[in-house]
Amino acid sequence: MEIHDTPDLAERESRWNYALIGSGLGVWDHNHRAGTKYYSETWKEIRGMGPDESADGDYEEWLALLHPDDRDFVIEAIDKQIAGDPDFQVFEYRERHKDGHWVWIECRGACVEWDENGNPARIVGTDTDITARKRAEEMLEHLSRRLDLALDITRIGVFEADLEADAVEWDDRLLAMYGLEGTSRVKPGEAWEKMLHPDDRARALSRLDESLDKDQGLLHEFRIIRADGIERVIRARSAFFVDAEGKRKLIGANWDVTEEVKLRNDLQNAKNLAEARNQELEAAKESIEHLALHDYLTGLPNRRYLDRTLEERAEECRNGSLTLAVLHIDLDRFKQINDTLGHRAGDAMLKHAAKVLKDCVRSTDFVARIGGDEFVVLCAIDSGTKKLSNMAARIIRELSKPIRYEGHECRFGASIGIAADSGADLDAKQLLLNADIALYRAKGAGRNRHEFFSKDARRSIIAAKRLADEILQGLERHEFVPVYQLQFNARTLEVAGVETLARWQHPEHGLMAPDRFLKIAEDLDVVSTIDGLILEHALADRAAWAKQGFRTPKISVNVSSGRLNDPTLGKKLKALKVEPGTLSFELLESISLDDCDDAVTANLRQIRRLGIDIEIDDFGTGHASIVSLLKLSPRTLKIDRELIRMLPQSAEQRKLVRSIIDIGRSLSILVTAEGVETMDHVRILADLGCDVLQGYALARPMPAAQIPAYVQAASWRHPEGGARALQSGLSRDIKRNGTK
Repeated sequence: MEIHDTPDLAERESRWNYALIGSGLGVWDHNHRAGTKYYSETWKEIRGMGPDESADGDYEEWLALLHPDDRDFVIEAIDKQIAGDPDFQVFEYRERHKDGHWVWIECRGACVEWDENGNPARIVGTDTDITARKRAEEMLEHLSRRLDLALDITRIGVFEADLEADAVEWDDRLLAMYGLEGTSRVKPGEAWEKMLHPDDRARALSRLDESLDKDQGLLHEFRIIRADGIERVIRARSAFFVDAEGKRKLIGANWDVTEEVKLRNDLQNAKNLAEARNQELEAAKESIEHLALHDYLTGLPNRRYLDRTLEERAEECRNGSLTLAVLHIDLDRFKQINDTLGHRAGDAMLKHAAKVLKDCVRSTDFVARIGGDEFVVLCAIDSGTKKLSNMAARIIRELSKPIRYEGHECRFGASIGIAADSGADLDAKQLLLNADIALYRAKGAGRNRHEFFSKDARRSIIAAKRLADEILQGLERHEFVPVYQLQFNARTLEVAGVETLARWQHPEHGLMAPDRFLKIAEDLDVVSTIDGLILEHALADRAAWAKQGFRTPKISVNVSSGRLNDPTLGKKLKALKVEPGTLSFELLESISLDDCDDAVTANLRQIRRLGIDIEIDDFGTGHASIVSLLKLSPRTLKIDRELIRMLPQSAEQRKLVRSIIDIGRSLSILVTAEGVETMDHVRILADLGCDVLQGYALARPMPAAQIPAYVQAASWRHPEGGARALQSGLSRDIKRNGTK
């Protein structure tokens, strides 16, 4: 009998089809008995297939579409699903979509018919695309992992409190934080309260009650005493929420901030300490700044402060049409007080001078000590120099008054150099230099006075500076050379020796005598250097004369006080290998022979041991005593030319010279007369018993190259020749402005 579908059955089938399509379930039916396989449109759509596309394919082709990691699992799951294993009625796997991506599929199936042998005859099931759900689960898992990692890294413990049940769930991190590892995660609310530090409990609970009353979140910080007794600082943040069941709950997080709080406290302490130290440093800075700008002894501003103030005052004068004046003050005779009474006395005098200066100037004037016994006053005036002159005179007058110091009456004075200038071109540094030049003039004019700067004085200083530079250059260029003046036996007129005289072969001014450069050379402290160079020249020239047949009995050279104080003089003389008895050193009588210091005495002793004779030059005009002559035991005395000049006209001069000659003879000291300019001088000195003669009457100073020829000609023995030599030599020497 043929059976036809009734309208009710068709309607029901249509309804179920719509329901399946709406549910997203892909239906599959494997009828092994009939040899058919059915796949719904949804099943195909899950895999990217069209509705009319055939899904027939063998089992192996389908397995190839599975994800490699899922393939073995799916084979096992299908077998157990067919076998009716309840754990495998539903399983999940990944299958390749037609577009190439992976689709997660949830498979539900069961065997609904078996053949007569008990083998599966029909298997029916559904597939569901769960890719979106899997992605959501994976994202949620990823977020959960990140959250757990973040909580682990930040060491944050989380709690959830059921306010109605008064129970709190602690996570593992929170338990560890409170030292409660291994205890129950669910604890009563009072468990936290009991662990609060006694000093913080009231405040923490009050904050919590306030939060509960206002239904507001809470952020606070408190201390706890852990279960192991360790004190820690906890920071907590919490918020209220209502769960799915409508219960009001509190969720929060705690983190241990003990180290942070310690660091914060340490930083605060360090800040407090730094602020205290900053105050100390500021005070120290002010003190250092004051010390850096002030003289420690007198309390006056120092040179550094002066330099700063000088420019400031100069700018004020430029803008205010005022005159800026600089007074450079140097104390006279201060060194003697320092040397005789000691530095304490000197310090007392400097303090007194500072007080006098401050009392003698206006309150607006600037007073500074710039070093040693030098002071500077800066003042701005309207015009004229009368006020400056009166101020300087007042300072000198007050500083000249005697001062008592430890029973001693101390007296000193002051020399003052003054320079003033005004206008837009006012140069402060040049003004200070000009005051220094004026001070130099005041000291040179006799001290205890004041002088104003003048352009003439500046030119003189500049000329002296230029000459000083030229002297130093001359030493480098070997421009200092000797000339020689022969000395003669007063009785036989035989050559008795040669005196070496220093000259400067200046590239512009020609041959210059010492009176043109000696003072500046002394200021430069190079006289001993010149002495050494002249000595080396003289020894070389004497050796050259010997090769030409002229052997002088001795050669004498001048020696300065600076050279006598040279501790290495003996070593330098040894290196020259001087033949004993052939060299004589001439010492000026103006060198104090009575109170020679140890260095000079040692050098004089060494000079004698080397066979070098000592001569006293310019005797009769200095301050050598008979005692000093006995102590020094010189080989020769040289009578100064001023005592020789008037011999022909003055009987008194002849008596004085005879007395000197007698003193020399009584002490076995030879006597040389210099400045022998006429044959009358020659005759008189011979009659008086003088030993050696030196002067233009017999020979003028001449270069080394002329000495052998002059000696061979012996022109000094002929009166006419001697007169001509005298006239020629005097004329030339007057032009050269020097005789020694």
